Amino acid sequence: MASRSMNNYRRWPIHTTLIIVCTLMLIPFYWVIKTSLTGENLFSYPPAILPQNPNPYYFVDAWYFVPFVRFFANSVIVAGLAITANLILNALAGYALTRHFAGKRLVVLVLLSSMMIPFHATIIPAYLITRELGLLNTHLGLALPAFSHVVLIFVFKASFDAVPNSLIEAARLDGLSEWRIIYKIMLPLAKPAVATNIILSFIWSWNDFLWPLMIIRDVDMQTLPLGLSTFQSYFEDTTGSLYAFSVMVLAPGLLVFLLAQKEFIRGLTSGASKG
Repeated sequence: MASRSMNNYRRWPIHTTLIIVCTLMLIPFYWVIKTSLTGENLFSYPPAILPQNPNPYYFVDAWYFVPFVRFFANSVIVAGLAITANLILNALAGYALTRHFAGKRLVVLVLLSSMMIPFHATIIPAYLITRELGLLNTHLGLALPAFSHVVLIFVFKASFDAVPNSLIEAARLDGLSEWRIIYKIMLPLAKPAVATNIILSFIWSWNDFLWPLMIIRDVDMQTLPLGLSTFQSYFEDTTGSLYAFSVMVLAPGLLVFLLAQKEFIRGLTSGASKG
């Protein structure tokens, strides 16, 4: 007990520094929430630290001035398609990379190389392919580029690598097919990787702006980031409503992360200590 207390005492400078850094990082979030409740001028001086006359009706304005429910439903549909596709495709690819086959190193090299190519460099071919498939201005077209991410494939691979090969061989001896091995054994043992895939694919698809801007033609098909841009173009002087809209856009992503942050951290560090 004495040694544990001593270790905690020695760590207090680190903990104090972390508290200060976290506080500084939370200040912008606090300011956004405060402005969404007060609608105060951002350039007022001196700035008020505490909310003055908070007014929740700014959220009502953001809800009714534009079809917020429609934008929200579009974002939920696109995020749901992206999450489902990422879980299926990334799990299959991650499991395949744990097996030995001819050309495996070349496949890994190609996947790693593709991570160095930004999406902006491939957005025109992606648009042309989506147009040829007849998916412009559709939910499926919105979610198509987010169906798989190389980073998340390797998150699954790292998690699957930690599963003993003897367990997989025993499952094969019991007559399980490769599909059932993935579904019955690998995925239940890879909950951190599943959580990481869900969180990152959700956040990336939820916050995407450039791709929906390119393929969406109808206002009714806009997602929340595009809806925020539309709202801003209509109501440039309503600071409180703009910030209220921003809070409602950010809230689902923060909520998903907070609910699964432990599994998310475990998923990012899975396989790090293997050996």
